[in-house]
Amino acid sequence: MSQQFEHVSIDKHANIYFDGSVISYNLRFPDHARKTIGVILPSTVKFATDVPELIEIVSGKCQVRIGNADEWHHHEGGQRFQVPGQSSFEIEAIEPVHYVCHFSN
Repeated sequence: MSQQFEHVSIDKHANIYFDGSVISYNLRFPDHARKTIGVILPSTVKFATDVPELIEIVSGKCQVRIGNADEWHHHEGGQRFQVPGQSSFEIEAIEPVHYVCHFSN
């Protein structure tokens, strides 16, 4: 994955979830692609998905459980995982996790 984005609009207003444990910003591209870029501070949080999402871990270490799975999977900087639409995932940030979420159109 690329180390930077070109030709992007960034919403100035932050998305703040879970009492400040997750902070992200919306990115919009000329081709109408949408992504968020943000950080998850050490915590365990659960997100619901509307559309399929590709989560790219830029740095940090975390455990992830997708949908109703019993197993947690370890992820760290340089790795990514996919979550189906109309599903959910739990993420336990062991240390601050910097991420990019790529939303399917």
